[in-house]
Amino acid sequence: MAQLWQLSATDIAALIRDGKVSAREAAQAALDRLDAVNGAINAVVDHRPDEVLARADAIDTGRLRGDRQGVLAGVPITVKVNVDQAGFATTNGVTLQRDHIASTNNPVVDNLLKAGAVIVGRTNTPAFSYRWFTSNQIHGETFNPRDRRLTPGGSSGGAAAAVTSGIGHIGHGTDIAGSIRYPAYACGIHGLRPTLGRIPAYNASVPERTIGGQIGAVSGPLARSIADIRLALTAMAARDVRDPWWVPAPLEGPPVTKRAAICVAPDGLETSPEVAVAVRDAGARLESAGWTVEEILASPPLAEASDAQTKLWLADGYAAMVASAEREGDPAAINVLAGHRATADAVDLEGFSKLLVRRATLLREWMMFFESYAVMVMPVSAELPFANHLDMQGEAAFARVWRAQMPQIALPFLGLPGLTVATGLVGSAPVGVQIVSGRYREDLCLAAGEAIEAGGTPPSPIDPVTV
Repeated sequence: MAQLWQLSATDIAALIRDGKVSAREAAQAALDRLDAVNGAINAVVDHRPDEVLARADAIDTGRLRGDRQGVLAGVPITVKVNVDQAGFATTNGVTLQRDHIASTNNPVVDNLLKAGAVIVGRTNTPAFSYRWFTSNQIHGETFNPRDRRLTPGGSSGGAAAAVTSGIGHIGHGTDIAGSIRYPAYACGIHGLRPTLGRIPAYNASVPERTIGGQIGAVSGPLARSIADIRLALTAMAARDVRDPWWVPAPLEGPPVTKRAAICVAPDGLETSPEVAVAVRDAGARLESAGWTVEEILASPPLAEASDAQTKLWLADGYAAMVASAEREGDPAAINVLAGHRATADAVDLEGFSKLLVRRATLLREWMMFFESYAVMVMPVSAELPFANHLDMQGEAAFARVWRAQMPQIALPFLGLPGLTVATGLVGSAPVGVQIVSGRYREDLCLAAGEAIEAGGTPPSPIDPVTV
């Protein structure tokens, strides 16, 4: 019989709702699992067991009293250290923010708590959440549970490593250039970057973000099953007036024909053979599930959107970012910014305005594309998960990393949803695909994701590999 920490969030929620398992039992199982494996991966970097158990006890008391229970009542989860959780430091992986103690919760944290979730810990991120690798000078390095030689992904590397190892059933992550989708890919689980405006967010503990951050960054779930992604999205997406970008769009849109496009090399991506096989295999899985699938050779613009997102994210306020990175003294964060100095220097006010104008044109092309197809399946990355810290191995390696990640970087500029679905292993390296759909059609991504998931995924949760 499976242990509690091995079960899905959906199953744990049902057991607690039916009174077959208590929230305290689920929380204690999660804490015990954390104690057993976190030392090997360093995924959770802040947690308070007494508060976790007190929260679980409150859930149990409410259930016995007959209180209305949320969809995640009693489910152990984790949240990322770059969002406000009252009483905890919003470090964002930097020593400069070790004393940024939040007095209120980020809306996504409030929504998770309103849904009854039990937060068992806070997960690691690279300094400033800049990289697809997870290490920093305040919390240390997070390791991939499947292979320590591979990156766990970033910036939600701690979230992905925790979920993969059975620390919590759902992980909260954030994504401005792939920070949910890539850790899910690298660790062999699933991760959803929702449409801009779907899940409310706001950190009162730090200054308002630049416009690039406001229209590019989102919160979203990582989990071991698509059903759990769906459950988490339902909880996270509740209204919160503090986020002016939040949109009251229904979680289920109108029915559409189950027609999917697959594209192995979107916009000239130099896709590796292993990734190409995974994309075509996902197409075959969809066909087996009754979808009409067409392989297309060219996608709507991605490379241009990726370049624009990099500029919008890193050029706006670049000097201040550099100054902060230098004060922090984190070599990896400094390296990321140095690698984009020429890009940032080339963007003036007129150029910045042109980026925002061009955004509407590119998004229109994608929206017209989704009039013909419900979803598009394409690579998450051009390569299998990178060797750890590849981006620190010189200019050529740095450029290789950013070029390979083009399919992820483009979506935040467009504001479209993207779902990583893990499909298998190549040796010890996970592989999977990215499903994209029109704005606020996460339901179509999830429907396609369930069909692909049914064809097999890497085993999880797993005991972390320690050598």
